[in-house]
Amino acid sequence: MPECPSAEYEGRSSCSALSTLRYRFRHAARWYFAPWHFAPWHFPMHFSLLDRVLELSPQRVVTLKHVSSAEEYLQDHFPTFPVLPGVMMLECLVHAARHLAVTQYQADPRLVLGQVRALKYGNFVAPGSSLRIEVDLHKQLEGGQFEFKGQAFLLDPQRSAGDAPTAVSGRFMLRPVRIATPVTN
Repeated sequence: MPECPSAEYEGRSSCSALSTLRYRFRHAARWYFAPWHFAPWHFPMHFSLLDRVLELSPQRVVTLKHVSSAEEYLQDHFPTFPVLPGVMMLECLVHAARHLAVTQYQADPRLVLGQVRALKYGNFVAPGSSLRIEVDLHKQLEGGQFEFKGQAFLLDPQRSAGDAPTAVSGRFMLRPVRIATPVTN
């Protein structure tokens, strides 16, 4: 076993202090400049989770999300049994709620998820299925915050047209982005 990680990285059996520092800096710089370190509102979303808006009123929005096997986040979740990740189901609710707040209340489009309560998952959502997302405005709070109640129902072509099972439901709050200003001494 090499004495330091840089020796293993560079294929040597031993290393100097300088090569150890180089190794650590290289990996620290890779981690520090990774895309997740930048604020999400600086970059456009790579995907939209709203395929169609079916209904829009001041208190309610109903949207549709088709889940296809071509969506990149399904490739690893899970390779032999692809299902829509639970966090993406929650993100569908958030996108629908943000659409309601921005279009009906002229809210700042940079609303972020502030709180989630009573979130319950029901059925798996496989590729080829659709989600019918229903979000109701529960109350508008001070400071530009909104509290919502949302549900997503599974519309599966292999099921009968009876009651659609619930994929996810819960209450959540969207709040404006808080951008900290640097403190100077």
